Amino acid sequence: MANPKNEGVKKPNIFVRMGRKLKETFSELKRVTWPTFPKVVKNTCVVLVVVLAFLVVVTGINYGLQALLNLITSIGA
Repeated sequence: MANPKNEGVKKPNIFVRMGRKLKETFSELKRVTWPTFPKVVKNTCVVLVVVLAFLVVVTGINYGLQALLNLITSIGA
């Protein structure tokens, strides 16, 4: 049973639909407020500092657990 609403309505081919989507995407990108270069550099530095801080914490935990494991295995042997 055909849907009476869609009778006679043909869907555009894939290239037409892709073209429309690209056009909409570029139109949307024109409306975006892009950050200034100094703001990008500042935010990048903040991210790098946070990543390095987590690296130090995780490395410290790793060394601590490794020392604890070595202590436990040396007691058992």
